[in-house]
Amino acid sequence: MKRPDALVRAARLAEAAFDRKAEGLVALDLRGLASFADVFLLATGRSTRQVRSIADAVQEAALALGDKPLGIEGYQEGRWVLLDLGDVIVHVFQPEIRRHYDLERLWSEAPVLELFDASPERVTQ
Repeated sequence: MKRPDALVRAARLAEAAFDRKAEGLVALDLRGLASFADVFLLATGRSTRQVRSIADAVQEAALALGDKPLGIEGYQEGRWVLLDLGDVIVHVFQPEIRRHYDLERLWSEAPVLELFDASPERVTQ
């Protein structure tokens, strides 16, 4: 089975995060801007428990897609969890941490992707 491309995988990961009530889902298209990833997926959870729950759901979805995380940072603290899935990097923040680091501003040149438009049901072959 062929592995879905980064945009389709990011949409599926966003759906998993959304199912755990993630807020402020944003996908930034880093293609052409960075060599280390194609997509940053940003999400917010309201508590340590919710941040971890969102990260767990994203990891489960990634594994179902055949992606094993290259690294996971910040899970114990639960304030900012980073899941490195190679060409897709997922950041799950508590609100104050997301405001402080403001990755949307830092990567303001990156186009924002329509998250759910890339889901397999909506992708034309």
